[in-house]
Amino acid sequence: AKKKTLHSDSKLIDQMGGTSVVARECTGSATRPISKAAVSKWRRTGIPSARLDYLRVKFPAVFAPQKAAA
Repeated sequence: AKKKTLHSDSKLIDQMGGTSVVARECTGSATRPISKAAVSKWRRTGIPSARLDYLRVKFPAVFAPQKAAA
């Protein structure tokens, strides 16, 4: 199987608890449910800016400036 190129936001999705958690959290703030398939797509395309703003508030620790891990 070919490995699809992931966007750097894919790591953020993992740090927030994974595809299901992010879909559930975004659905809470959205007028329409956010599917796991949509979040999976963000792993390749990047998280849309409106969703990113919401997730920054919801998961401040993930977005806090961190020292680079060795």
